Amino acid sequence: MSLSHDVYFTLVDASPEACDRLVQACFQHLTGHEGTLFFAAGKRGVEFERPVNECEHHVALHVVFVDQAAHDAYQSNLRHLAFIEEQKANWAEVRVFDAWVRVEERPIR
Repeated sequence: MSLSHDVYFTLVDASPEACDRLVQACFQHLTGHEGTLFFAAGKRGVEFERPVNECEHHVALHVVFVDQAAHDAYQSNLRHLAFIEEQKANWAEVRVFDAWVRVEERPIR
């Protein structure tokens, strides 16, 4: 089983520019870590608002690691720690959801 690490950021300054800066910081600091199977970061799509959607966040981060050891190494990596230090002043709330997932690999068409 792989470990899915999903983080939802609610920002103090939620302007489009601030959201873009956080997404860019995710790509700068959080990509390319050893043991990463999948990485994605982006802004919440307001067009997806419906009764079952949680709409309190502004930016979402999704990282799938091969195992818990890769996740744990990521957590203490200097690039990850620099990301937190650089960005945390604009975080009103951060919610983290970690789960064991089975990853299905399919060819891209």
